[in-house]
Amino acid sequence: MTRIVVTGAAGFIGSNLIAGLNARGHDDIIAVDDLKQGDKFRNLADLKIADYVDADTFYDDFANGHYGQIEAVFHEGACSDTMELDGKYMMANNYTLSWHLFQACQKRGARLLYASSAATYGGSDTFREDPAFELPLNVYGYSKLLFDQRMRRECGNDFQRTKAGKTHQVVGFRYFNVYGPREQHKGRMASVAFHQFNQFRLDAKVKLFGEYGGYAAGGQMRDFVFIDDVVAVNLWFFDHPAESGIFNLGSGRAQPFNDVASSVVNSMRALQGGAALPLQAIADQGLVEYVPFPDALRGKYQCYTQADLTALRSTGCDHTFVDVQTGVGKYVQWLARHA
Repeated sequence: MTRIVVTGAAGFIGSNLIAGLNARGHDDIIAVDDLKQGDKFRNLADLKIADYVDADTFYDDFANGHYGQIEAVFHEGACSDTMELDGKYMMANNYTLSWHLFQACQKRGARLLYASSAATYGGSDTFREDPAFELPLNVYGYSKLLFDQRMRRECGNDFQRTKAGKTHQVVGFRYFNVYGPREQHKGRMASVAFHQFNQFRLDAKVKLFGEYGGYAAGGQMRDFVFIDDVVAVNLWFFDHPAESGIFNLGSGRAQPFNDVASSVVNSMRALQGGAALPLQAIADQGLVEYVPFPDALRGKYQCYTQADLTALRSTGCDHTFVDVQTGVGKYVQWLARHA
């Protein structure tokens, strides 16, 4: 039986990874998390795991061999709040802890597949896994970048987009704007689609930022990637243990926030028996409200992201990513069932 660890197991991506592993018949899974936020238990309640271990005790015990042979660790545990200003806390959680986990994985012969972030690119206009384009805008992005840099150093100059060499498999995924089921606990850091679903239920309209950064209202563009696609790519690398490196994990397609808004509105209207409307009609009918761009985000906000998938495709991973209209449509249906 293959034993697998998922850190951040009760979180958004971690719980979906467990669901994906369960669908393949894997249930010898050690789920690691911190349930101070108790309602996160809901993300684990319908999943099959072998054990739950608190994050405060897991890392030292794992380094000491307490859990026996582990095939792979999916490391999703981190502080993902891009507005967090406590750099000491951020670095301890996202860099130091991850570094110790890497050392333990190498010692124990376990593969490490970990969450990096598109926030490593920050103010760049090129989203390719290259130090020349890594310009984080906040301490969250820097904490993720520093660990990526450490992995490049530890795993050798051939780490990027080549076969695993002197180390056991290490894969870093630079997640772009992930959305989908099981993110309800994230509060302000949940996706735009999640917040707009709830806005429409309460007020029969959704909200978006107005003009900013040279983009018209709602025109800022992001690479939105559906959680099912994120899980599929993680599991592709799990199936290909010779592949190591740092890889963008986005759809490779930039779409405006207006696409998310119109997809949410039209998906909600479809549930109510209404017909789909073009964006202009949605705006004319007051179904979208544009709010002033917040001062707290000025200079710290990515107005455009689009994952360069060249490195990912070079491994042979040919997964097809859904667009916003398809992914948000599926997500709204899920939210409606679980509201």
